[in-house]
Order: sequence, then structure tokens, then C-alpha cells
Amino acid sequence: MTLTFLNLATVLVGSFVGLAFGKHFPERVIKLVFQGMAALTLYLGVDMCDQSESPLILILSIVIGSIIGELINIEKGIEKTGSILIKKFKHLNSEKFNEGLITAFLLYCVGTMALLGPLEEGLKGHSDLLLTKAILDGFSSIVLCSRLGIGVTFSIVPMFILQGGINLFARKIQDTITEAMINEMTALGGILMICLGLNLLEITNIKVTNIIPGLLVAMILAYYL
Repeated sequence: MTLTFLNLATVLVGSFVGLAFGKHFPERVIKLVFQGMAALTLYLGVDMCDQSESPLILILSIVIGSIIGELINIEKGIEKTGSILIKKFKHLNSEKFNEGLITAFLLYCVGTMALLGPLEEGLKGHSDLLLTKAILDGFSSIVLCSRLGIGVTFSIVPMFILQGGINLFARKIQDTITEAMINEMTALGGILMICLGLNLLEITNIKVTNIIPGLLVAMILAYYL
């Protein structure tokens, strides 16, 4: 769990830097860096997709996960949470609060390092992936906060719950989790990253958060199939 706390700290520091000095960054610079991050997100997503060994599992995971996510309406829940925070802390009000919270959550919590990092630490006691992720998240939070505001900072709450939960979960099931389960979750995470990259480039408006339950579906299917 040590590296998870370091990850939270780097995002906090990066967010404060972005909030404090972001207004001094030329808009054209922020826009170009933001687009570069979106392109990198697409690249990472494509690279992750190669991990899948079963297109059928991916298809079923997307379909079943999307149905579950849409019925629960995860994205709406996150937006409501953002609205509650805005009302509670009126001085934090920002029209991009929800967008910042959702974008940062997806960028920090859906990806190879976000999934495999806590698993690696929980199963093997290794922390290389989480350390790398902490450094990358710290730099990216500077740009995100400059562009989307303080909503990015509040992403540390779901990040802590998710990464901490994965770490504890990995410790509990270390005797049953398989490489196939990790591969299929990673591949589906890649698809979500591609969707996120397209959203960041304002090409699409996909409800990526509502597909997230598919990650659990992929793990279950990979275990039994």
C-alpha cells in the first residue's frame, strides 16, 4: 500500500502546481500537451489490447459490462458526487469540475499500471509499476488541473479506493488469480483507454465509466473459460 499513498501524493502535488501556475501557461501550450496526452492514451490502449487471448471474452465483457454499467449508471453517480461536492464547497465551483473528476479517474485508474501495479505489489511484493505510475500521474495532473480544474484533485478518493482495494484483493486471492485473468482485464482496459483518448480529443463522447464493470466480467470469464 506504500506506493499507492505515494501515487496519491504525486497527484496532489501536481494538482496544486497546475492550479497555482496553470493560468500562466499559454493556452496553445496546454492544448498541445493535452492533445499529446490523448495521443499517448490511444497508443497505450492499442498496446494493451494485444494482451487478449480470447476475442469472445472481450466481446462478452463489453456487452455485459456495458449493460450493468448503464443500468447502475455509474457516470451519473460520479456526476452527482461532483455536484454534491460543489454544493458543499461552493468556493470550488467550476463548470469543468465533473469533467475533471471523471477524466482524471479514468486516466489514473483504468490502464495497465493501474490494474497490474497494485496486483504486482499485492501478489509479488514488487512496486516498479506503481512507482512509474506515480511519477507519470504527478506530471499529468499538472496539465489536467491546468485544463480541467480542481475536479482532478478529488480523483484521489476513487483512486485510493480502487488501487487499495485491488491490492488487498490480490493478497486474498493470490493462490487463485491466473495470468489469463490479468491479460483479459488488461486488454479490456486498453479498449477503455482508446475510448478515453478519443473523448479527450473531442472526437467522441463515449460513457467510458459505464463500461468499467466489464473489467470484473473479463476476470470472471477468463477464470472459468
